Amino acid sequence: MGNAQLITRVGDNSAGLSRDAIEDLNRTYAPLDFEARIRRVYQDFAPDKIMVTSSFAATSAYFLHIISSIRPEQKIHFIDTGYHFEQTLDYKDYLIERFKLDVIDLRADSRQHQITQDEQMWRTDPDLCCQVNKVQPLEDAKENYDLWISSLMGWQTEHRAGLEIFEERRGMIKFNPMIDVTREQRDAYIADHDLPFHPLVQEGYHSIGCSHCTWKGEGREGRWQGSSKTECGIHL
Repeated sequence: MGNAQLITRVGDNSAGLSRDAIEDLNRTYAPLDFEARIRRVYQDFAPDKIMVTSSFAATSAYFLHIISSIRPEQKIHFIDTGYHFEQTLDYKDYLIERFKLDVIDLRADSRQHQITQDEQMWRTDPDLCCQVNKVQPLEDAKENYDLWISSLMGWQTEHRAGLEIFEERRGMIKFNPMIDVTREQRDAYIADHDLPFHPLVQEGYHSIGCSHCTWKGEGREGRWQGSSKTECGIHL
């Protein structure tokens, strides 16, 4: 597929891309490094229809440094579950100031969130807690966009290892430009650009989510301890 044809098809109706069109995108973007992929996607898709999310977790500075340098005006969506560590909110404030980010906070319906608090749903039904406080707020926001850029890397979980650069998720095109970035490449970039880790990383937290469901541990082993759960649900 030629670039002009690709832009036309994507710009017209990205959520309705055929399987062949998505495969074409994956073939086109596969040889590019993650920074070149992000630059290219702003050419192939309407920039104002591109959604970017960040959890402001362990190494979010890595992803946000690239996004902010390529498109400084890009809005960043943050799912404020109401259960974040104070250090996460401090890290968020620091990166907003350092990278001059325009951040939109997404929150659950206040009544539903209160139910998750009253029933300590993170203990009794963590999947439903995530659905109320993470998945649904993001689903509501996604209605205004055609493409969603995530910062997933394949080595993080078995599920993520099977993801493509482009895929369709719930009627929206998901773009995973960093899916084949190795841990070593990530860490080298962070060191080269003197980027800050989340403050809890030095205390032994390697994957950081809500305070009730996060413990110290390598990789994702510190998330939802005692259960087989490895994903909050927004990437499933």
